[in-house]
Amino acid sequence: MLEASLSQLEALVSELVKHNRELSENNAQMSAELARVKDENETLQLNLLEQEEQHGSTAARIQALVERASSAAA
Repeated sequence: MLEASLSQLEALVSELVKHNRELSENNAQMSAELARVKDENETLQLNLLEQEEQHGSTAARIQALVERASSAAA
């Protein structure tokens, strides 16, 4: 009976070690994916800031042209 219990315990420990290894591998993959997504997010945010800056500059130029056209018409 003790031998059977010991065999069952060994089997359970073996399963737990295997499961732990799988979880560790999944965790490493998810960590790598998270790092990649964070980098992508940062790049997208920088691109958005650049676009907002360009749009602001364009809006200022259009406003200046409108004011110039308005004052010329007056």
